[in-house]
Amino acid sequence: MNKYLILCVDDEREVLDSVIHDLSSLEEHFVIEAAESVDEAKEVLAESIADHIPLALILCDHIMPGETGIDFLIELKHWSETESSRRVLLTGQAGLEETVQAVNQASLDYYIAKPWDGDQLKQVAIDQLTSYVIEHETDLMPWARVLDTNRIMNALSDRRLSLSDR
Repeated sequence: MNKYLILCVDDEREVLDSVIHDLSSLEEHFVIEAAESVDEAKEVLAESIADHIPLALILCDHIMPGETGIDFLIELKHWSETESSRRVLLTGQAGLEETVQAVNQASLDYYIAKPWDGDQLKQVAIDQLTSYVIEHETDLMPWARVLDTNRIMNALSDRRLSLSDR
């Protein structure tokens, strides 16, 4: 199985620790990194890209010092290395206009309001990672025990059917 990156970005350390804790069951199969600013997130991404570990999922806060989370998610949509990654806004402060901007620029796959439920956050992450893996992996079977089994099996079935149509 290929390794993929889950990147969590929030300027509050206790929020980052909570997100990492909620996603800890995925650590066996994904590299989970935390960044306290957009600049730090860009450093993590540069290292990940250099190590050939694609960004599968980013969970990002909106209000941070320097660049906002929405601006960063929009920027990632335009990088060839991250354009297909799944992007989740995890915030309690993004206004409607900013959220609409992110959605309209195809830079947001999901929005989670703070405070969040840990089980919900994990399920959203699994759903988003399942979508990413189905799109990028040729061998889906190993992922069936880690991600959304039903969706993985349906994707396998669809792939088999499309091969038989040729």
